[in-house]
Amino acid sequence: MVYYIGVRDLKIQKLIEQAEKISDPRRQYGYLQHKLATIIVIAFCAIICGAEDYEDIESFGNSRKEWLKEFLALENGIPDKDTFRRVFERLNPSEVAECLYSWLGNREIKGKTVNIDGKTICGSKNAEHGAYHVVSAWVSENQITLGEIVVDEKSNEITAIPKLLDLVAVEGAVVTIDAMGTQTKIAEKIIKKKADYCLALKGNHSDLHDDVRFYFENQEVNDKITNREKDHGRIEKREYFW
Repeated sequence: MVYYIGVRDLKIQKLIEQAEKISDPRRQYGYLQHKLATIIVIAFCAIICGAEDYEDIESFGNSRKEWLKEFLALENGIPDKDTFRRVFERLNPSEVAECLYSWLGNREIKGKTVNIDGKTICGSKNAEHGAYHVVSAWVSENQITLGEIVVDEKSNEITAIPKLLDLVAVEGAVVTIDAMGTQTKIAEKIIKKKADYCLALKGNHSDLHDDVRFYFENQEVNDKITNREKDHGRIEKREYFW
């Protein structure tokens, strides 16, 4: 795996300063081999370069060790994958989010798109429990995640979305959700948060779906765009009316 990254582009020193403000969840007595800021900075840089798991983060650190030494002490080398996992499992999510916001320096989301979607965490299933699902709020224009909630089952996404909306600021943004999240209470929550919404509508809301279809089939529209693309192994056709 090849990694390319530039110090100036990432404002590494600012990232280090923000990472040092995060509370260390590890026991503070005894000897800690790696500073918390070191672990966080290596992980963030690795993720930006495409790392998908803790093994990738460790691999990134070892492959870019000489570059990392330019701004990190690394007295005890690169942390291993288990160290990254143990630390990130115990970090305060709100503090990590604050670190990212301050580093990126762009909190403004007015007029932008906040995509709320659920994804299954690959490899999270074991003998004790099924695969975990993460419901996240993603700002397309900023390429950042505002917040996440882990649920045990995909069906629990419906109850997780309102909780996630309580955690993030979406005022002035357009919130998009797939058909599973097309619920009256969720729409009301978005309005209460002073945001607009664009919700997918499918046959699971048969009456409303039929009403909307009837409206567009019988309404005179100013213009229409038809788009076809291949995605997820199928041809998708989308029609836009206004």
